[in-house]
Amino acid sequence: MKLSRRQLLVGSLATGLAACGRPASRQQSLELWTLQLAPKFNDYFAEVLGDWRQRRPAAGVRWTDLPWGSVERKLLAAVYARTAPDVVNLNPPFAANLASKGGLTDLTPLLPPTAASRYLSSVWEACRDADAGQIAIPWYLTVRLSLVNRRLMERAGIDQPPSFWEEIPGFARRIRERTGRYGLFITTVPDDSAELLESMVQMGVTLLDDQRRAVFDSPSGRQAFRFWTDLYREGLLPREVVSQGQRRAIELFQSGDLAMAATGAEFLRSIQVNAPGIAAATEPHPPLTGPDGTANVALMTLAVPQQSVRAQEAVDLALFLTDAANQIRFAQQARVLPSSLEALAVVRSSLEQEQPATEQEQQIRSARLLSAQTLQQARVLVPALPGIKRLQSIIYTQLQRAMLGQLDSDVALREAAREWNRYSQARWP
Repeated sequence: MKLSRRQLLVGSLATGLAACGRPASRQQSLELWTLQLAPKFNDYFAEVLGDWRQRRPAAGVRWTDLPWGSVERKLLAAVYARTAPDVVNLNPPFAANLASKGGLTDLTPLLPPTAASRYLSSVWEACRDADAGQIAIPWYLTVRLSLVNRRLMERAGIDQPPSFWEEIPGFARRIRERTGRYGLFITTVPDDSAELLESMVQMGVTLLDDQRRAVFDSPSGRQAFRFWTDLYREGLLPREVVSQGQRRAIELFQSGDLAMAATGAEFLRSIQVNAPGIAAATEPHPPLTGPDGTANVALMTLAVPQQSVRAQEAVDLALFLTDAANQIRFAQQARVLPSSLEALAVVRSSLEQEQPATEQEQQIRSARLLSAQTLQQARVLVPALPGIKRLQSIIYTQLQRAMLGQLDSDVALREAAREWNRYSQARWP
């Protein structure tokens, strides 16, 4: 079998990441890589890293920001060239994948004893790997809300939006029959949003066992596959859920063709700018959940590649960037939520006391406060296990086949389990 360049590069990780550090000429400054934060947060990083340099003049920082879509490729290339950064901003799935190949430092012996107590316990645990240890430090968070078009609700004669997934079929059917629009959008594009996978967990589906073998071909798994298959075949989901990503949900919502969009509070400002008429009719509501009310939280982390020869200084920098004071500053500018307990308390108190001068700012304030309140019953629903994106791709692809009538939904689920187990047995014999 011929391997792709990327497969060959990934296969070299265990050796490359454990190899010697960067050449001495590059050791004058710590290397920090972040995702999609420049140029909007250039001033923030200039100020924060300036504070760091005053405290640690011998440990300067060179900041590099990467586009979201290129971080994996560039990090793998840097590893191969022995120029990996000291601190890198990763999402949990990619962090877990790197850790499984020996690519990330176990931070446990480098952290102060009280480190875990500074952060939300649910997101701190999401940064732990059963085999590789504490592979990252939590940074900033977002919580998905239900943004609801009040006018479409009124036209459909619906007083309140659904709170639980089990209420969705009736809601979607009534919106479709009375307005000609759609109730919701949830993508099955394999490399896009994990929302549908998260919905399965909320519906009671256990994805994998301790040996990373599929256990989702179960009664709850079959029920979840039928749930989404039936919605699509009945015409209650937009046809493009099988071909377009979650960005399409925002487009449909802004055009008035979608009654409810699952997105973060930070997108409200874009809706206000792009579709002020729709924004004026938009209300933030708690996210859809399963029976136990658990919501999902999306997490960004800071990790230290194994290749760094200054791991303790790198950990100190990550702790500095995620301390309460700096998380408060970043949360205020980025309109995200902090993972620091102290920072979260300050941000929530500030939102409760805030008195916005305009309806638009009041709308954003309400959504952000609701997001902060939702964190009380939120966790990372899909565990950041190695290969989790492969699992998502397999499940979504088979679900598409069921939606399009190519397979019975039970057969499609069974095939997804078989395909994952073939992959899992090869990777983890």
